[in-house]
Amino acid sequence: MKIVAVLALDDVVGFELAVPGQVFGTANLLAAVPAYEVRITAPGRRARTDSLFGAVDLHTDWDLDALTEAHTIVVPGRAPTYADPPPEVLDALCAAHARGARIASVCTGAFILAAAGLLDGRRATTHWEHADTLAQRYPQVDVDPAVLYVEDGTVCTSAGVAAGLDLCLQLVRRDLGAAAATATARHTVMPPQRQGGQAQFIAHPAPTPTFYSATPCNG
Repeated sequence: MKIVAVLALDDVVGFELAVPGQVFGTANLLAAVPAYEVRITAPGRRARTDSLFGAVDLHTDWDLDALTEAHTIVVPGRAPTYADPPPEVLDALCAAHARGARIASVCTGAFILAAAGLLDGRRATTHWEHADTLAQRYPQVDVDPAVLYVEDGTVCTSAGVAAGLDLCLQLVRRDLGAAAATATARHTVMPPQRQGGQAQFIAHPAPTPTFYSATPCNG
């Protein structure tokens, strides 16, 4: 089985942490033989989710050592978004990338990949609201704020939370084929495929309302 390690740092966004398990776990549920082992990985085997979305203390069986044998590593976003990750986390991600692991981010998890230098010289995306900051802090990254997800070799990034679902589904498609991905999407009640180049849903100013006066009916 392919090991999928989901990185949980303190203040991780709980829903984003659950996204990979939902997609890869559903793919397992529908497969004749399970294809994935999903491991929640945290420094010291402990993490706490961000209190804005509901604080939960996590205790997991897997330390950062689990990254050394993972086929895929998924990095969710956290709050504060721009906080630098611990050095040991950056070292572990770089070592995993050097040995050929596939590394993906959900939403603002792209900042963690960028801090590790994994996005240098690559095209990447993140939530549209934070794209300018990512580009300013890491000018060596080619930030595309308008797409749902980007696959650049073995490094992948996605936009907001729902785009993380799309990216994980795309990774299932890469691993197991279109039929398995479509079945996974159907079971998860999500679109079978949203292309990575599809635009993010960016907020635009509301149009100014136009008022019309009623024309009286002629008797």
